[in-house]
Amino acid sequence: MTGNTQASSSTSNNEVRSINSGVFIGNLNSAIVKKFYIEAIFSKYGKIVGCSVHRGYAFVQYMSVQPARAAVAGENVSYFLCKLINSISRLL
Repeated sequence: MTGNTQASSSTSNNEVRSINSGVFIGNLNSAIVKKFYIEAIFSKYGKIVGCSVHRGYAFVQYMSVQPARAAVAGENVSYFLCKLINSISRLL
């Protein structure tokens, strides 16, 4: 993300237009993946309103379905820090 703006750590924002606007990112290397890495990669698809990173996976929440679809199409089965990741949207 650019500037000092950071996404919320919550991925269950009531202001989100669609429940289908969340993306699950799996198979992450927990030892080195941090929230700012996920935000940097996935913010190019749209404004992130929520991002949470857990052991081996993360969730990214967008305001609408379109950026979530673009993120899944652009990042699914891609390599991140030398490890294959999978992006699965809740809309699928």
